[in-house]
This record gives sequence, C-alpha cells and structure tokens, in this order.
Amino acid sequence: MTKKFSDLGLSPTLLLTLEREGYVTPTPIQAQAIPHLLSGHDLLGIAQTGTGKTAAFALPIIQHLLANRKLPSPKMVRTLILSPTRELASQIADSFKTYSKGMGLQIATIYGGVKYGPQYKALLGGLDILVATPGRLIDHIEQKTVDLSAVEYFVLDEADQMLDLGFVKPIRQVASRMKGKRQNLFFSATMPKEIGILASELLTDPKKVEITPEATTAERVEQSVIFVEALRKRALLSEMYAEDALARTLVFTRTKRAADRVAAYLQAGGVECAAIHGDKNQSQRERALQAFKAGKLRALVATDIAARGIDVDNISHVINYELPNVPEAYVHRIGRTARAVRPIRWT
Repeated sequence: MTKKFSDLGLSPTLLLTLEREGYVTPTPIQAQAIPHLLSGHDLLGIAQTGTGKTAAFALPIIQHLLANRKLPSPKMVRTLILSPTRELASQIADSFKTYSKGMGLQIATIYGGVKYGPQYKALLGGLDILVATPGRLIDHIEQKTVDLSAVEYFVLDEADQMLDLGFVKPIRQVASRMKGKRQNLFFSATMPKEIGILASELLTDPKKVEITPEATTAERVEQSVIFVEALRKRALLSEMYAEDALARTLVFTRTKRAADRVAAYLQAGGVECAAIHGDKNQSQRERALQAFKAGKLRALVATDIAARGIDVDNISHVINYELPNVPEAYVHRIGRTARAVRPIRWT
C-alpha cells in the first residue's frame, strides 16, 4: 500500500506546505526515513541524489525546530548540514527555505570562494540551520565565529563524496566541536568500507534505510555505449549536436583541463556551452548553471566534483565523455541526472 505524507507523522503545518509545493506521494527514502527521524533515531541512508533525500531529512528537522522554538544564541547553531560542494550546499539551503517559508527559521549557507563578511554577520546572530562545506566551516571554527557545542542535528550529506575529496579529517574536527546530545544523519550513494568506519564512530544505534540505486537508474535512464577512437571523440561529440534531440545535455570529464578543452571545442563548433569545475570562481559557476537552467546553453561540461548540486529538470542526455576512475562515481553521475531520459555513456 502506497504511503501518503499524512501517514508519516508530519505536522499539519508541514503537510500544508507539501501540498502547496505540489508534493503528492513520498519517495521510498522519505517514506522510510521520516518516521525514524521523527522518533529521534540516528540514521544511515544509502540513496543516490534525485531520490528525494533532502526532504527526507529537512522535514523532520524543521518539525523538531518548530516544536521546540527558541532564539539561537549568538554564534550558536542548532542544525548543521555538511555538504561536499558549494552548489549542493546552496541547493540544500534553498530546500530548507522552501519547506519552512514564513515560519521564521534562521537559515544560512557558508562555503569558500566568496567573502567572509556576510557569513560573519549571519553567524553572529545565531542560526537554526547552517549548511556548510567543511573547509570554510573549519576556517570559521578557527576564527571563533561559530559555536557548534549545542548542535541538535548533524547531517552529513554525500558522505562517500566527502571521502573522495579528503574531508574525513575535517569531518572529525567538526564532530569534536559538538558536545551535547544530538541526532546524527549520514547519507551516501555508496557504502565503501571507510564510510562504514566513520559511521560507526559518529552514529549511535542507527536505523538503516537503503534505496537501491540500480533499480532507480534502470527505470528512469536509458544507457548506451558508443565505441570510438580516442582521437575522434571530440569531433564525434560536436557532430552529435547536429541532432536537435541533444537539447540540454550534461557532459562529464575526469579533469578540469579536459572540461575546458571540450567546452572550447564545442563552442568553436557553434554549440552554446560552458564548463564548470573547481578552478572556476563561485560567480562563474553560478552564471553557467543559471544559463543552463534557463535553456540558454545546450551543453554544460562538468567534472564530478562541480556537478554536485546540479538539479536541473528536463535534461535530455548525459554524456560520459570520459569514464570515471571508480564505479561509484558513475553511480553519482547517474544520480545527478535522475530526471534524465536518454543518457549516452562513452567509452
């Protein structure tokens, strides 16, 4: 029997919010995770991006904060969400703002690549919800501009990507600053051994919810392989854009340099495109992403890291111009494009 949001224990206020936003039926991870979180359990969620996991943790957190209203003390944070990238951090914060619209919660995002001033100001007043990338959060901790000692909720999103980026040590540093009783939530698309070790350190008797990514991919994404000589790849890619069907495409490369080269080649061939990767500053990445969302670009060339946080409807194709080094990264690429219809996989 299909569950409804009203079956999960959510408050009437949040049910009205979900109705306003057009949410009808909870996704599997929402249906399984929300009751555990409302009951106060720690959670280990195995689910790829695109399965609705942000709402799965945001809704119970908002309900808890509203049921226990208190003004955050200066520099104090009640909820901390760690994200591997700026784009994903912004996306998570936007979701929290949407679900809590008009409810008076103080929400902020901090990440690198932008000025510290506005972040200092946001932290100074205290926050109900802080979404942060690890590096910039460590900077604020060292500068004593944020106090994590009273965190009530700690969410680690895209935990396996955190591992790939070398953020395990910063995560442990952050966790050491949280002293009080709290509820811990880990989400990861895959479950490598190292994530299991980290989860065992930071989670207490957690409930485990696992949404198999293969089933989601098989149902929603048609995959195919094109065999081509390495020297012909860029030319063939450019030629494919003669087909109108490639309307809004994501092109993945392994390196920043390759992303720039591929984007330049497509532009020279008359294809509207841009590249996003870690060497681009925040404003450049945001402009490229907004243009892609607005349909002004047919192609967005991205590395795996930069692609985190891309949440764009109606992507027509996903092209793995270069296959990732590890199978888990392919799961993430598919997850980033869960709304895609016909991805093309390159070898």
